[in-house]
Amino acid sequence: MGLLTITLLIPVFGALVLAMLDRDGRTPKVVALVASLATFAASLALLVPFDLGDPGLQLTDRLVWIPAIGADIALAVDGTSLALILLTTFLTPLIILASWDTITDRVRGYLAAFLLLEAAVIGVFAATDLLLFYIFFEFTLVPMYLIIGIWGGAARKAAAVKFFLYTLLGGLLMLVAILYLYGQAGGSFAYEDVLAVSLSATEQRWLFAAFLIAFAVKVPLFPVHTWLPDAHTEAPTGGSVFLAGVLLKLGTFGLLRYALPFFPEATREFAPWLLAIAVVGILYGAVVALMQADIKRLIAYSSVSHMGFVVLGTFALTTTATSASVVQMVNHGLSTGALFLLVGFLYERRHTRQIAAFGGLAKRIPVMAGLWLVVSLSSLALPGLNGFVGEFPILLGAFQVNRTAGVLAAFGAVLAALYLLWAYQRMFHGPLEGADNENTADLGAREIGVLAPLVVVIVAIGLYPKPLYDLVEPSVDRVLAEVGVEVELAEDELAVDEEDER
Repeated sequence: MGLLTITLLIPVFGALVLAMLDRDGRTPKVVALVASLATFAASLALLVPFDLGDPGLQLTDRLVWIPAIGADIALAVDGTSLALILLTTFLTPLIILASWDTITDRVRGYLAAFLLLEAAVIGVFAATDLLLFYIFFEFTLVPMYLIIGIWGGAARKAAAVKFFLYTLLGGLLMLVAILYLYGQAGGSFAYEDVLAVSLSATEQRWLFAAFLIAFAVKVPLFPVHTWLPDAHTEAPTGGSVFLAGVLLKLGTFGLLRYALPFFPEATREFAPWLLAIAVVGILYGAVVALMQADIKRLIAYSSVSHMGFVVLGTFALTTTATSASVVQMVNHGLSTGALFLLVGFLYERRHTRQIAAFGGLAKRIPVMAGLWLVVSLSSLALPGLNGFVGEFPILLGAFQVNRTAGVLAAFGAVLAALYLLWAYQRMFHGPLEGADNENTADLGAREIGVLAPLVVVIVAIGLYPKPLYDLVEPSVDRVLAEVGVEVELAEDELAVDEEDER
């Protein structure tokens, strides 16, 4: 059993231990925290044998699973998937700590759902068998559905059903495409076998569309984004953090791992259209965020806008922009996850998320106000913080490919500064009025302990992003080579050189 398999199984084992406990209380919380920290430690250990210079899939674990249909339990990682696994295992213990005193009903079930969700997400990022990938991809719906539907807000059931149906229906289209690829690959679900399949232009278009719909719902891309604000609004704080920090990345990861290299001709054909859709999502999400009165819905719509930047970078199809899109997946998970944590901590004190209910809070809760400002600045891509080192290269790469898309997307960055700083100004500055604002307590030691690691990583990536780029760039270059982008650029450069010699 390899280290990658162990990393996946630790949270599953933790969930089983929770199921065997006979009561709620402190013990389940300790078990879940220990399991999540052990998973994070195991994921860090993956960096030791991982070869940064190797663009291919590494640390392979394979076990024959269903020999009758040629399905295996096959796991491996490249730089992109390893970065996202590290993001997942980093956020999970922080989510458990954040929920330490706030979840009091069916605590074991809540914690077990998060551990199973963590395991399923690791499986999505690591699976190299398409059937296994699909099972993990769809299984993530179950624990998140329960987290929203049981521990969410007043309209939790409707939000949970909407989330489940949107993502399930999109995934079913992908299953049809996977079965078609299975037949074309001679009865194999193996990633490398499917990658080697030769498809006609028409086949690529239809199959690309099936994968795109499944992943677009997960991102979510405009106009299939409508489930996200409701899910975020009704989810408990931990659910919102995991949803924004990790689950949305399943869509953008799927595009990069599967849709682009499997269907290179369709990718190049549809890339201009997807650049346009990404820009629409960036601007739409930003404008709607600007109009929100509920701070949690504001951040939810900001996710629609910010994930549009990730899609923009992905389909710019350049090393600069596409590598930055992976870095921005990580950055969005950190910054938006931290914002949802702060919203949750404030809601626990005031039991309202209406921006108009606050004002002047910096005078009463300076620690929360300071951390909120830092995280907001990272989300709006202030130089020196993590958002800038992802968003600026995306805009640069998009501008080189399509100037109109690059310029319009830049307006989305301007709007992000407007809606985040305007909300901050209304909530934390101005006169401190009302007994509720006067009596609001600042962050405690546990809450600061949850946020501090996020802020440290936000600053570290912003000041020195090279290690993260070194991790993801080789795998991105490999995907772009499969798409044929690098070959075309090399041929263009060769033609220019030949012309110069003449």
